[in-house]
Amino acid sequence: MKKQSNNKRFHDSLRILIIILLIIGVFFRFVNLDRKVYWDDETTTSLRISGYTTADLSAQVFNGRVISIEDLQKYQRPNPEKGLSDAIKSLAVEDPHHPPLYYIMVRFWVQWFGSSVAVTRSLSALISLLVFPCIYWLCLELFESPLVGWMAILLIAVSPFHVLYAQEAREYSLWTATILLSSAALLRAIRVSQQNNGKGAKLSWAIYAVALVLALYSGLFSAFVLIAHGIYVVANERFRLNKTVIAFLIASVFGLIGFVPWLIVIINSSSNLREGTEWLTQRLDFLSLVLKWNHHIVRIFIDFNLDNLDLYLAIPILILVGYSIYFLCRNTPSKVWLFVLTSIALPALALILPDLILGGRRSAVERYLIPCYLGIHLAVAFLLATKITSFSAKIQRQKLWQLVAIVLISTGVFSCAVSSQADVWWNKGPATIYLKIVPIVNQATKPLLIGNIYELLPGRHLALSYLLDPKVQLLFVTKKNIPKIKIPDGFSDVFLLDPFRELKERIEKIEKRKLEPAYTGQTKAWLWRVLK
Repeated sequence: MKKQSNNKRFHDSLRILIIILLIIGVFFRFVNLDRKVYWDDETTTSLRISGYTTADLSAQVFNGRVISIEDLQKYQRPNPEKGLSDAIKSLAVEDPHHPPLYYIMVRFWVQWFGSSVAVTRSLSALISLLVFPCIYWLCLELFESPLVGWMAILLIAVSPFHVLYAQEAREYSLWTATILLSSAALLRAIRVSQQNNGKGAKLSWAIYAVALVLALYSGLFSAFVLIAHGIYVVANERFRLNKTVIAFLIASVFGLIGFVPWLIVIINSSSNLREGTEWLTQRLDFLSLVLKWNHHIVRIFIDFNLDNLDLYLAIPILILVGYSIYFLCRNTPSKVWLFVLTSIALPALALILPDLILGGRRSAVERYLIPCYLGIHLAVAFLLATKITSFSAKIQRQKLWQLVAIVLISTGVFSCAVSSQADVWWNKGPATIYLKIVPIVNQATKPLLIGNIYELLPGRHLALSYLLDPKVQLLFVTKKNIPKIKIPDGFSDVFLLDPFRELKERIEKIEKRKLEPAYTGQTKAWLWRVLK
């Protein structure tokens, strides 16, 4: 009787804890949505949904004429000049590696509710809430355990990585939800096919096909998830061509057929695809890749944006993840652990092997490994849910695992709390520099900022337009129009942002003006002042 009473109190306390942490996780997804810098990638999202291309922007704005902040911001919101078809065309022509589902959704969203930073990001935050029911459903299908599902929800809710990308105006929250949805739909279709003489199997496989289409239209790397699903189904059916395997193949074919329209776009824009992803082939040495992988795994649980601290934390986190996978394999049937292992291994190897063989940094981009993180979450959730409720184990061991769960979740909450108050975080790329440059320019009475355009990539300048005062005037140059550039009169201060060498030489030699660094970062002077 006493043991039953203790069990009831434990489960009641656990329910209260789950509710509290879920509320905290939702809170962190919506708090200070407009605080962090709206950085390069996010401004590209706004450019795409506006219906303009970078070529349009270059022809109309980056032409050597002085413009205002408002002139540049025109290309960051929908307007009557460009419709939805123009937005899709902008993606198809210049960003075919980003499928259009999220961009269509966010265009309608900002048309209905406004184009402010908070509103634009709020769609990602809202979509991220769909991750909770999706991962719960997946755990029910995989583990047949509501407790594992709730533990997985808790880990995702306070995961600093998932919270960061829930506040990013990009497609990664949608991709996360559709990965989980397609995975849960697959397991349900397999289960239904093997029960009740397959009654309802056709509908279940149709749901999987639809979920697969949604996943592919959310992220191209869903193709790796599909391959992992295929390996799982074939291996789980012991490499026999039975009804389940055939049904999976048919559903997959229909899913791929649904993606054919965008696949044709990708093929037709293959040159733009190569240009847009060329940076991924830049080499990183093996040690740098390993350090990146460690950071990835740590940051899905703990993230203080301190590389050295994250490196030390990698040891206990890697031990926990490794033991979770070992425990999963030892204590679940093959149909369970095989699904988790394929979910982790296949997407990871698809990025790691090309980096090791051909060179590159594909696996160093944390957001590309979201399918792997979800598999890791499943393994850790199963371990913790099993250990903290295992009343057959010694009480000291059970309390130890309860402490591990408390520490892991608490550090996640603390990480999210710290991140929520920051203006910039590691996922914002060069945005730290913007926060150093902007106050210098804004404090001038009537400033002119001259910026370079590198290979028609406008993200830096679009991001700065959200931070600069309206009084700041802008002038953009390319290497082609440098010989025509003449610094106009009437400005109290003239600044050069990361100028081309040719631009500096022209100002110093042709216009006989001196330059002095206004802000110097760790490696170079980012902002120069033109002296009168």
